[in-house]
Amino acid sequence: MKPYHHAVSSAKKFGGAPDDYMQIHNWFDESKAHFAGPMHRALRHHSQGIFECELRWGETIVNSDGRYVAVRSIGEQHVKEDLGRIPSVQDWLERIHPADWMLRGYAKESDHTEVTT
Repeated sequence: MKPYHHAVSSAKKFGGAPDDYMQIHNWFDESKAHFAGPMHRALRHHSQGIFECELRWGETIVNSDGRYVAVRSIGEQHVKEDLGRIPSVQDWLERIHPADWMLRGYAKESDHTEVTT
């Protein structure tokens, strides 16, 4: 879903106009500038990303109807619309298959115990 469509969805759900929500939805999808595929979502589409969003915009925004809307609810809506659920960072990182260059200083075993040489 594109940020504008998320914003339209937010306006339907929380009131106000799509423009009230564009900055937040654009922030979630800024990583598309670096990786155009769906894996860009690994950077912000998770529980930590939702909390980072709240830190950036505060606990609430006031939409054009004068209603206070929880930023966390907007973030949860975005992630759920894209993924169907809210994963954790661990959910994303566990699915990365490390290349050799990622393992410098770590043993290749699954526990990634640090190697000291």
